Amino acid sequence: MKLLFVLNEPSYFLSHRLEIGLAAIDKGWDVHVAGPGECPEGLKGTEIQFHSITLSRKGKNPFSELGTVYSLYGLFKAIKPDLVHLITIKPYLYGGIAARLAGVPSVVSAVAGLGILFSSSDIKYKWLRAILYPLFKMAFGHKNQRVIFQNKGDRNLLLNWGVLSKEKPVMIRGSGVDLELCPYLEEPDAIPIVAFAARLLIDKGVEVFAEASRILKSRNVEVRFWLIGEPDSGNANTVIEARLEQWEIDGLVELWGYRTDISNLFSQANIVTLPSFYGEGLPKVLIEAAACGRAVITTDHPGCRDAIEEGETGILIPIKDPLALADAIEFLVDNPDTRKAMGAAGRKLAEHEYAIRHIVAAHMKIYGDLIKKY
Repeated sequence: MKLLFVLNEPSYFLSHRLEIGLAAIDKGWDVHVAGPGECPEGLKGTEIQFHSITLSRKGKNPFSELGTVYSLYGLFKAIKPDLVHLITIKPYLYGGIAARLAGVPSVVSAVAGLGILFSSSDIKYKWLRAILYPLFKMAFGHKNQRVIFQNKGDRNLLLNWGVLSKEKPVMIRGSGVDLELCPYLEEPDAIPIVAFAARLLIDKGVEVFAEASRILKSRNVEVRFWLIGEPDSGNANTVIEARLEQWEIDGLVELWGYRTDISNLFSQANIVTLPSFYGEGLPKVLIEAAACGRAVITTDHPGCRDAIEEGETGILIPIKDPLALADAIEFLVDNPDTRKAMGAAGRKLAEHEYAIRHIVAAHMKIYGDLIKKY
């Protein structure tokens, strides 16, 4: 049996789906991964075969986009997968259409957040949604398909939009975390640290984070703000380098840049926050924070709110509200027992819901159920 993953960023497979691919190999699947660019180093030396495809994450030229559908159609006809697992919007849209045209027997479409396309009320995105409606309808119209959602808001939105039949959605809370790589350590006894880790996009709440720091600085609250991540040059909503540097000069944040040792940094922090108003799925950074036993402050927004148990593992705040974020941080700084209790509850939540073994088992069941049907 052949299993083909299609993604718009091959490195995402390594960080979010590798364990699933390896588990499929253990069960006898012949596993393939397709994405733009070269084979990631992490796949070299494994049994997983990589296929480079033409797929632009930000491309909008209709002829190029049509070429992507044709490229995927050709790939599916050549590999003849028994099941394709399509991850993020362009792969599940174009791949879903190509899979139907190529006669792929089984399809899994992973909606890992709907992004700015659905979170924005801007008129251009309203028009774009209208234009894309028939593509969604066709991409989710395969007769032997499951659509994985990470939060109920995204699922209900697409059901109510009329592009998805009610028997297809499956809920899986995030992409999982290896608990052994996220040790639950005691908080350091030093100046409290609040960590933010994500792409440095305005929609992810970076400006809210910096402004909350400014507010607490004016209150003489002693706390350090760690900004972990880097700008996304291909995204119009990114925060530019000059602004980041000014925040650091003003003493608002400490810039850590892009890091792969997130769990190590979280273990040195006291609080993790993601004040996002982006169209999240279920942010992995919040899962990692829970696994590390750290209290979370995030927004009452689809995906973010689904990652915590309000009042037990963290605090929910309104979107775009730096004052609310500052108040929540100050509360947790002033109440260490409450903060540590939330962290302990977060670790238990991770053990019960987010452990990678649970996520892998859920995917294996979906694959098995689809294969039985054809």
